[in-house]
Amino acid sequence: MVDVQVVRKNDAKSFMEGEEFCRQYYKTDKLLFGTSNLAPGKTGAVDYGHKIGYEIFYVARGHVVCRFPKINRSEDLREGDIVIIPPGEPHQLENTGTQEALVVWSLAPPD
Repeated sequence: MVDVQVVRKNDAKSFMEGEEFCRQYYKTDKLLFGTSNLAPGKTGAVDYGHKIGYEIFYVARGHVVCRFPKINRSEDLREGDIVIIPPGEPHQLENTGTQEALVVWSLAPPD
């Protein structure tokens, strides 16, 4: 039987990726889950992609642009939008809105 788990915000692993403040809430060999906060006008570091995992970004608050430098593509994402990033695809977030952006992300499987 699996136990129900609760991870409080203050117990999540916090780290910076460029100007992007990240929290990693949960990681197993099958799933990685976290959030990113970006202030208006700020840009996160380029994530060079994942070997085998698909990553999903869900914009919970705000307005961001997700850039894909390898394929010279950008996607304008607003609250309620998602983007599904295939393995090996570099990506970067920039907050182009006027409020702090909150992006929820998951990666399966993590690599």
